[in-house]
Amino acid sequence: MKKYILNLFLILTINVGSAQENNQYNQHKWSIKKAENWYVQNNWLVGANFIPSTAINQLEMWQEDTFDPETIDKELGYAQSIGMNTMRVYLHSLVYKDNPEGFKNRMKTYLKIADKHSIKTIFVIFDDVWDKNPKIGLQPSPKPGIHNSGWVQDPGDPAYKEDKNFPELKIYVQDIIKTFSNDNRVLMWDLYNEPGNSEKMNTSMNLLSKVFEWAREINPNQPLTAGLWTWSFQELNAFQALNSDIITYHHYGDVAEHQQVINLLKSHGRPMICTEYMARTRNSRFSNILPLLKKENIGAINWGLVAGKSNTIYQWDTPMVNGEEPNEWFHDVFKKEGTPYRQDEVNLIKKLTEKK
Repeated sequence: MKKYILNLFLILTINVGSAQENNQYNQHKWSIKKAENWYVQNNWLVGANFIPSTAINQLEMWQEDTFDPETIDKELGYAQSIGMNTMRVYLHSLVYKDNPEGFKNRMKTYLKIADKHSIKTIFVIFDDVWDKNPKIGLQPSPKPGIHNSGWVQDPGDPAYKEDKNFPELKIYVQDIIKTFSNDNRVLMWDLYNEPGNSEKMNTSMNLLSKVFEWAREINPNQPLTAGLWTWSFQELNAFQALNSDIITYHHYGDVAEHQQVINLLKSHGRPMICTEYMARTRNSRFSNILPLLKKENIGAINWGLVAGKSNTIYQWDTPMVNGEEPNEWFHDVFKKEGTPYRQDEVNLIKKLTEKK
């Protein structure tokens, strides 16, 4: 625990000047006052990381042949029914590369559905997690009992570190952000999910810095962020924290650890959103973490909405190869037909999101 806190302290006390030597990342960075004004204009942000139950990964969600607006509509209705108002949704550059206009039109369809349910969206651009070889086209079937058995990185490995790919990635990032830069249904741009994951560590810094540069050039009306997620990557975390308009982070631990992270991240003086939490078997639950985030006025985006092809009812490190339902779900809130996994949990979410 001491090492954990020391690493986080170093993230917060790193020489700010060294992180701002290149002004291209910061010329359009929001002031603390602007970030605060943006935050108070929104109700308390509560929701989930969303992928429809019929999609195994980002590609299957967004490709033309498997885009499923009916399921999206139904499942966002489940979220609305318990007071959720925000979804965090992953995009993928390969779908854009395959058909830019088709991809953007499907994004518009998704946003129209989400808006119907009074839900705003945090779009995620790049991702360093799980399968490093994403391929357009037919996606694999889920492996029984394996958490996120088909999730894919974006742009993948070694694509993420090859400079020859950057011009094409820049076109993608800037076209997507520019297209929706004035769309109030888009809450925020999460530019890079868990940079350095999958043993990439600091090799992700090049793309991380580039995506901030590309996004700042567009200067959208929505804030930019990249969430802190592991406290050992000091250089990456410092860059993320010092270049984000809104501080976002992931935490799957218990209340005591989560509170310590909150107390330290408050030193940035910016509004905060926890964009991943809730892993029941690790004692990160709605019952203990959601009230904490409400008390601290921190946005709360848990992992998973509806159990489906993502297999996120199973733990990261505890596969159940026979595919039977675990004794306790790891993530997710609803069964496919809309029945809550735990009625007490949805009752709590409703209570805490109830408008006075």
